[in-house]
Amino acid sequence: MINIILCGGSGTRLWPLSRTMLPKQFVRLFNNRSLFQDTVLRNKSVCSHSLIVSNQEQYFLAVDQLSQISSTTAKFLLEPIGRNTAPAIALACMVLDEDDVVFVTTSDHLVKDQSAYEKAVLEAKAMAEEDYLVTFGIKPSFPETGFGYIEASGNDVLSFKEKPNVETAQAYIDQGNYYWNSGMFCFKAGVFLEELKTYAPEMYQACAAATNALSCDAEIRIDLEKMQAIPEDSIDYAVMEKSSKVKVVPCDMGWSDLGSYDALYDELKVPDQSNAILPRVPKSPVPICVDSANNLIVTRDRQIALVDMDDCLVVDTTDSILISKKGSSQKVKEVVAALKKSKPELTEIHRLAHRPWGTYEVLVDSEKYKVKRIVVKPGGRLSLQKHFHRNEHWIVVSGTATVTVEDKRFLVRPNESTYIQMGQLHRLENDGKIDLIMMEVQVGEYTGEDDIVRVEDIYSRS
Repeated sequence: MINIILCGGSGTRLWPLSRTMLPKQFVRLFNNRSLFQDTVLRNKSVCSHSLIVSNQEQYFLAVDQLSQISSTTAKFLLEPIGRNTAPAIALACMVLDEDDVVFVTTSDHLVKDQSAYEKAVLEAKAMAEEDYLVTFGIKPSFPETGFGYIEASGNDVLSFKEKPNVETAQAYIDQGNYYWNSGMFCFKAGVFLEELKTYAPEMYQACAAATNALSCDAEIRIDLEKMQAIPEDSIDYAVMEKSSKVKVVPCDMGWSDLGSYDALYDELKVPDQSNAILPRVPKSPVPICVDSANNLIVTRDRQIALVDMDDCLVVDTTDSILISKKGSSQKVKEVVAALKKSKPELTEIHRLAHRPWGTYEVLVDSEKYKVKRIVVKPGGRLSLQKHFHRNEHWIVVSGTATVTVEDKRFLVRPNESTYIQMGQLHRLENDGKIDLIMMEVQVGEYTGEDDIVRVEDIYSRS
């Protein structure tokens, strides 16, 4: 069985922790692992290998996190833009054999009962081998309004329900045969594609055109123009709610989609502690709480102190702080919508940004100048590039930099520096065996991350 891992999404309800370039599935929340890493490890016991569907910007982040866990057989299908779950799953199925049984999961859910999980997956696999499309219904523990529901009679699906209000959700729970729609599925690739062809023929044809002549190599890239031609829709709307071949596996596996800070609080809360605390980095300062209880506190470098505060959410990152009442965290997406209009960079990227070659951290960002700390991994190589609005000063503090400026190539060692003039073609490389650490000072009328023209790039970025 093949695990199709859907790795897109931006996790806007967990801003400012989760951002477009580091969405919640890659944030280290539990045991110094990300939800993406936990997903891969969890499914090793039930699947032979993984096919990860990711957008191109997050590909190298996923590869890097895979390298940090035990060896795993994984291939990638890279989308230039998102088209929701139905096309993502269809594209993945089209590069597999039609008789392959696939287990579709998201990359950002939490499962605490591995035994119950494996039992449910094997039950679903048995039905998938009989040509059913199988979904997983989670036994509800409270009247959640943020999920869709599945009405069931045993393994038979009676109906799919939209996200209800609180009263309706409570009525579902009281009735006893309604389950949260988990967003996990199991079926044969060919069976799903036949149903997609029947109920969403336009999508099927567009996906077929996008994958024509592609095979399941280690890295599959979908063409942008062909991706843009694919209609956007979820698997539920496109197929599951219409097909007569749908079954459900009711289960109770300690599942959470961690779709809000309230959900994160529930998972981090320790019975003998009055507050739930998530340190972002080792040795983060311990929050001081005076007559304050039932709070979620996410901290990184700064000391946080609470006085006479109960039932609150405090999330501190290097460039943003979120403060909210518990129970209102679903409204964080409204904050993100407002920021996309006023300060979109705060929704896109952290001050510490991950790149295929390493990381950079913005230390100072002021009008007409910016200071970064850049770390390039051994063998890492930035693109051959130029800027139109800034000059750059590079100071090496550890390791050795191989620098290209126009037609010159030279080394810069610790305590040495070089200067890149506006408009000059340049490249930074680490040919050594240890991390290259350097400071970059940008000076110019504009220092935005989009002032970059890549002429050559080994990572196939535009």
